[in-house]
Amino acid sequence: MTPYRISVIMPSLNEEKNVEAAVRNVISGYERLGINGEILVVNDGSADSTGRIAEGLGRIYPFVRVLHHEAPLGIGASFRDGVLSALGEVVTMIPGDGENDAFETLRYLPVMDHVDILIPFVYNKDIRSWRRRVLSALYRGIINLSFGMTLNYMNGTVIYRTCILKDVTLKSAGFFYQTELLIKCIRRGYLYAEAPYALNQRTGGVSKATTFRALMRVAGNFFSILADVYARPGKKTIHPDSVTAERWRTLGNGEED
Repeated sequence: MTPYRISVIMPSLNEEKNVEAAVRNVISGYERLGINGEILVVNDGSADSTGRIAEGLGRIYPFVRVLHHEAPLGIGASFRDGVLSALGEVVTMIPGDGENDAFETLRYLPVMDHVDILIPFVYNKDIRSWRRRVLSALYRGIINLSFGMTLNYMNGTVIYRTCILKDVTLKSAGFFYQTELLIKCIRRGYLYAEAPYALNQRTGGVSKATTFRALMRVAGNFFSILADVYARPGKKTIHPDSVTAERWRTLGNGEED
């Protein structure tokens, strides 16, 4: 198999207006940075032409693969299935809505030589509505306070070393999966870094992240993870193939880190 450095997982639900541009944007990022990567479009039970468009791109580009859900399962479930199929050393999620410029995330790939998680945070916040910015600030404050973290952003295109996700149980099928993974991985002790990135304006459709139903699911997931972390804490293990494990081994040998 091709030794891909990175796998971009692209959950897509009814994104026929955006998915082709989103895929080509990732390809452009690969070309600009000289990255050997693949793209996994996860058609999450779309009722429009999203799946057909993605399949067409897969026939043109051999590194573009398409996974199909018969019915919508959620962005978290799409990411999980993408990870299970990924061939890359590291993975990231870039939605099929065209809001993210892949170059803004992929430019930080070299940092993954030193950490297991790269967490982007938005610096052009004015591109979003005031309501979305207020919700984001409240969400960030609640999560950081509840779980003892100091992150600038939790719902971005985080890059993970693929191996560290293999033994993390993902409960959330919706948008909260992003925060859930960060909480669980950071509390295990995996090394991470944060970096600024910019968002694009959506070219079509509306965001599904701030609907009433999505927010209610996030609330339910929050209390479930809160119980897991404090009432049912599991054993904290570090994957032996992670950068974190390698750096601890180096410290254990008395060498400089």
